[in-house]
Amino acid sequence: MAIQDRKERQLADREQLFLDAARQQICQDGLLSLQMAKVARACDYATGTLYQHFSSKEDLLVAICSDLVDKRVEIFNRLVTWEAPTRERIFGIAVGDIIFAHHYPEHFRLAQFVFTEVVWQAASARRRQQLLEASKPMGDAVQRIIEAAVEAGDLDPRGRPLLEMTLGQWTMTLGMHNLVHAEGVLELYNLSDPYRMLLRQLNALLNGLGWQPEQDPFDEVALEALVQRIKRTVFADLCHDCDE
Repeated sequence: MAIQDRKERQLADREQLFLDAARQQICQDGLLSLQMAKVARACDYATGTLYQHFSSKEDLLVAICSDLVDKRVEIFNRLVTWEAPTRERIFGIAVGDIIFAHHYPEHFRLAQFVFTEVVWQAASARRRQQLLEASKPMGDAVQRIIEAAVEAGDLDPRGRPLLEMTLGQWTMTLGMHNLVHAEGVLELYNLSDPYRMLLRQLNALLNGLGWQPEQDPFDEVALEALVQRIKRTVFADLCHDCDE
């Protein structure tokens, strides 16, 4: 390995060490308790070394979000290659996102914070672009499923942009993640099992779009069978300790 390549690998490994330590600190102490000096100390580096990688705490937060997005993209890509009807594959995106939230509950708390103006504008342009580029493959994966649905005759977009067909699913899923992590909000309205409620409503949304074959959103037996099949055939390695 050339000296330059070795140096680049060492820098990348050190940056990942900082990201992992920062994420652990967020999980233990909460998002607003993140401290640059504490992250550096946990990695046995000077605080100045940490600032060589991240120009500010906002930069670090955006970088953590980008790092977790890479893991989320892998989940989306599994559904693209799954040999199943397109309706089940697009529904499986939501199931995979719920599994991802189980393993990385801090991601949606962090994402909600990162995209606020005060954090987003304070982060460097390079880190913002890094996050946008890291997120793009998720949209690409969804578009490939929609294209397959149109080609198979499962969905008629009626001349609308293809990604518009799943904008509702995206916003509903993101909104539910935010509600789940807003402690006490759902309990205030006596709403239990929020992710199962989300999946029922997503089936209703897909019916409304005319995505075939239609399914009864309130058929709990069929819903449970589909969720379990997705977990068993697509996410078996991730579902040994999660419930939805």
